[in-house]
Formats: sequence, structure tokens, C-alpha cells
Amino acid sequence: MKKTCTEVWDNCLKVIKDNIHYQSFKTWFLPIKPLKLENSVLTIQVPSQFFYEWLEEHYIVLLKKTIKKELGTEGRLEYSVLMENNYDNPEPLSIKIPASNKKALANPSVSMPIDLNRGTSKEIPNPFVIPGLKKIKVNSQLVDNYSFENFIEGDCNRLARSAGFAVAENPGKTAFNPLYLYSNVGLGKTHLAHAIGIQVKNNFPDRTVLYVSTEQFVGQYIESVRNNNQNDFVHFYQMIDVLIMDDIQFLSGKEKTQDVFFHVFNQLHQTSKQLVLTSDKPPVEMKGIEPRLLSRFKWGLAADLQPPDLETRIAILQKKLYHDGIEMPEEVIEYLAYSINTNIRELEGALISIMAQSSLNKKPITLELAKQMIDKFVKSTSREISIDFIQKIVCDYFNLPVDSINSKTRKREIVQARQLSMYFAKKHTKASLATIGLHCGNKDHATVLHACKTVNNLIDTDKQFRVYVEELDKKIKMQ
Repeated sequence: MKKTCTEVWDNCLKVIKDNIHYQSFKTWFLPIKPLKLENSVLTIQVPSQFFYEWLEEHYIVLLKKTIKKELGTEGRLEYSVLMENNYDNPEPLSIKIPASNKKALANPSVSMPIDLNRGTSKEIPNPFVIPGLKKIKVNSQLVDNYSFENFIEGDCNRLARSAGFAVAENPGKTAFNPLYLYSNVGLGKTHLAHAIGIQVKNNFPDRTVLYVSTEQFVGQYIESVRNNNQNDFVHFYQMIDVLIMDDIQFLSGKEKTQDVFFHVFNQLHQTSKQLVLTSDKPPVEMKGIEPRLLSRFKWGLAADLQPPDLETRIAILQKKLYHDGIEMPEEVIEYLAYSINTNIRELEGALISIMAQSSLNKKPITLELAKQMIDKFVKSTSREISIDFIQKIVCDYFNLPVDSINSKTRKREIVQARQLSMYFAKKHTKASLATIGLHCGNKDHATVLHACKTVNNLIDTDKQFRVYVEELDKKIKMQ
């Protein structure tokens, strides 16, 4: 007995369901309807062009295998794509295309319209309550603790912090639109983005501020495609006064979502609304982003946040302890700040671990306890040796204050400590010569090279100096 299109598709779904995550199956395959089966060609109906393109990009191999399993080697698949026409005539159009033929929909005249002049008299659905997403109240999604008051300023983040505060005081009216914040993970860009939003809400209670992660934005857009309300989704975002979008790099490769965000960006920018974007890399290093959108990221100010220096790390720990009403010996705070230097989250995590260990085991917080905890913590986080840490070891060894290395004095013992710091920094870190020089008395790369050559010469000719170097090397490696 000849199979019907429904039977064939149901059999295909059983195979597909076993080969992909259930949520993906639910999102991308359950909405599909089998239409007909003729001459070993199965026609399926998909809700939209975006839906069709996603299937072609991510699941075409799986689809072909299941179709051929059901219909034989001659089996083929065709799509019937529902295309949204317009708001006055909501009847969908259907375009038939064979599988793996994206060119058929390269520039359809009935692709998603973006009518910026459309009236807003009817209530626009809120994408934060789209089925399938966590239902939350329509609020700014800002974290109260991430305020400017709790943001520690240092040389590493001063430009970003100053620009952020200027934006918060006058959103949409400064040259910093968009304000593009970028850094590696754990250096405070999300904190600063929330701080901007909180300050705007304090200064302008009537303004609509929204913080949203890019992954959340993408998920909402996909749901809007499934529910055929893309334009309502776009218009909701176009009504925001200050839009803060975190981790914008996750738009990479998502062409349709980029297209939608492009229209949102344009409308907000043209109406002097503020955009704040964060990313893990500067605009020039972003891949998979359309040039027209990338150029807009460069319109305002791109400000980076660098790893905090020693003083800033100590200030962060002290602020955290003060906020929690906890006292801790200065030597423990300094040890923490020296030991973890690349990530503020890891630094705060280590602090919490020490406090928990002290509380649970009823032990006082001592340097010995801190070392035990940090040894375990550092192994799990693969800590790299820093220039600050090397300077601390060298200066402690020679009983010198750390800031002496950055002084202009030409005293023999300080010059020697500075040269050893440069030598070990070149040996144990990935920092460039220019960066090492900057951290060791604001010297240039030629001075660093000269210092390394001097140390190597003394190792070969001075027995006592060689002992110094060997002992220091062991101390640096052991910590």
C-alpha cells in the first residue's frame, strides 16, 4: 500500500527526533506540515523564509538522509514557504522551492516588511512573554548591585567608565552613540552596562531602559518568526529609549537576526535614543557581522576594559569586604590580588571561597588558609604568572618596596631589581616587550632587551648573581 505524505513525514520525524536535541526538534520540526507526495517528491510547508534558511543551513544533511531512507535513492524534498504579505492583506503567499536551492529566495519581494511609519495604536506584543521563553515582568532587567557606586575605577577602565557616566547623564545626546564596550570575560563590561542603565533610570524615571543579552534577543526573534509577528517584535524594540545589548558578538553568522537588529539600530539612532553594546572583541576584529551593521558599531565610541592593575584589584577586594561587613588581614588581601590578576570574577570567586572555608570550618582567615585555597583555585583556573606578581617576588627577595621599580632612581640595587623583573617577565609571561617596559618604570622595548642581555651576562660571569636568579625562578614557579 502506498504511503501518504503524512505517514512518510511522521517516519522522518521519528528518525530526526532521535538525532537532535528535543528543544531544537520542537522549535524547527514540529511546526512543519506535510503537504503532498508525488513521484518520490515530498513537499513540506514551513512558516517563513527564515525558517527555510535555518533548515537548509543546519539540518539539510539530516533531512536528505531521512527522505532517502523513506523514499529510496530517488527521494527528494521540496519546501512550500509561507511568505508574509502585508498588514492590510494578511493572507500568506506560498513559494515552492527544492531543497538546497537558497537562490530561489535570494530577494523575494514579499520578504519581511519593516514599516517604520506603522501606527502603534494596537497593543504591540511584548517579546519577553513569547511562548517558550521565561515569562518575566516588563522591566529593565537591571541588576541593582551593578551600579557606578560599586564599580571600581582604575587606569584599566577609566575611559570606558567616564564615557559610560557621560552617556547615563545625557542619553542619546552625546557623541558616544552607540557606546561600544569590549573586553575579555570577567573584566566588568556587563557591570558597567548595567550601571549606565541604573543611572539613566535614576536621572530620567520616565525613560524606558532595557538590558537584554544577545542570545535572548535572538531567541525572541526566532519565536516571533514562528508566531508570524516579526514586525511587532521590531516595533517593541524601536520604542525603547536606552537599549543595552550584551555580548553582541553572538549575532555573528545570524544574517536574518542581524537584518532585524539593523532596522532597530537605525530607528533608535535616528530618533536620538541611546544604544550601549558590549562584546568580547573590538569592532575591527568581529567576524560574521554584515559590513553595514559593523560600520554602525563604529559610529560612536569603542572603549575597552583592560585587566585591572594591582592597586585596582586590591581596591575591588576591599570594596567587596566592606560591602559585606567582613574584615580580612591586609596580607591576605594582597596575596589574593597578586595571585589572581586576569579576571575580576575569578578574584571575587576566590575571596568567597576563602570566606566560606573560614566560616564552615570555624577557622580564622590567615595567609596560610589563603595559600591553601588559592593553590586549589589556581590549579582549576590555570592562572598565568603576571608582571605584577614577578615584581612582588623580586622586591620581597631584595627587601625593597614594589613601587621602587617604577621610580627614576639609579641606585644599583633598584636598577638590578628592575632588570630582573624585566628578565623574568619576558621568560614567564606572554607580554610584549613594550608592555613589560611600561610596567617596569615606563621604559621602552630597547631597555627591556638591554636588561635581559645584562642579566644573561651576569648569570654567566657572576656566581652569586646566578644563585639569586635560580632562587627567584623557583619562587616564581612555586607560587
